[in-house]
Amino acid sequence: MSEFVTVARQGEIPEGEGRPFTIGGKLIAVFFSNGQYYALDDVCPHMGAQLSGGWVENGAVICPWHAWRFSVEDGRWLDSPKSKLKCGCYEVRLEGDAIQVRLPEEVDSSDGAPPA
Repeated sequence: MSEFVTVARQGEIPEGEGRPFTIGGKLIAVFFSNGQYYALDDVCPHMGAQLSGGWVENGAVICPWHAWRFSVEDGRWLDSPKSKLKCGCYEVRLEGDAIQVRLPEEVDSSDGAPPA
């Protein structure tokens, strides 16, 4: 069963911006837009830019390299609606002030650090 992993606290991600997180070796960007948090793969499928370095506008994260736009809700490429190109997206929830992302089962939730 997939699990939720805490990535940040409310207030740590400014409105209209994203922050990168590495969980189990996977790069994930968490965005805050219109009072809600969204999580997408942090690698633009076009040329590999980190989407967390972009900004959110009208429900879209804009890639910092070539301004390609992806829906923060479902990862769809908004510049070509008929294209199947998209970013992976993840469920986000709040537990108290913790921002948590649900990872798919194939991703290890450890941070990749060796056991203490």
